[in-house]
Amino acid sequence: MNNPNEVLDDKKYNKLIIILSVVIPIAVAVLFGVRIPNVEPLSFLPPIYATINGLTAVILIIAFIAIKNKNIVLHENLMTTAIWCSVAFLVMYVAYHMTSDSTKFGGEGAIKYVYYFILITHILLSIIVIPFVLITYVRAITNNIEKHKKIAKITFPLWLYVAVTGVIVYIMISPYYV
Repeated sequence: MNNPNEVLDDKKYNKLIIILSVVIPIAVAVLFGVRIPNVEPLSFLPPIYATINGLTAVILIIAFIAIKNKNIVLHENLMTTAIWCSVAFLVMYVAYHMTSDSTKFGGEGAIKYVYYFILITHILLSIIVIPFVLITYVRAITNNIEKHKKIAKITFPLWLYVAVTGVIVYIMISPYYV
C-alpha cells in the first residue's frame, strides 16, 4: 500500500513532469528552426556536446555500479550530475543549431542506413526518455524507492542508449562538418 504522502508528492510533481515532457521537445523543435541573425556559427560546440553525451554515459554506468554497491550518496550525486550534463548538452545543441546550418551525412551505401537508423532511434528515444528521467528522479527525491527502482530499470537502458548513440552520431557525421 502506498504511503499517502508519497501519493501527494507524486501528484505534486506530475503536472511539472507532463509540462516538461511536452514543452522540452516542442521548444527544441521550434528553436531548431530559428536562426539568430548576425551571429558567428558556434561550430566548436558539436565535439563538446558529444563529449558531454559520452560523459553522461560513463556517469550513468558508474551510478549504476554505485547503487549496486549500495553507495546511495554517490549514486544520488552522479544521477544529479547526469541530469545537469543532459541539460548542458541540450542547451549547447540548440545553440549550435540556432547559429549553424545542419550538416548532411555524406556516407553512401549500407553505412547511410546504419547512420539514419541510429540517428532516428536516438532522436525518438531522446524524446521518450524525458518523462522517464523526470519520474525516476522524482520518485528518488520523494523517497518512493520501490517505485523508483521499478522505473529505473526502464530509464537506465533508454538514457544510456541515448547518450551512447549521441556520441556515435557525432563520430559518424563529424567528417562532414564544414
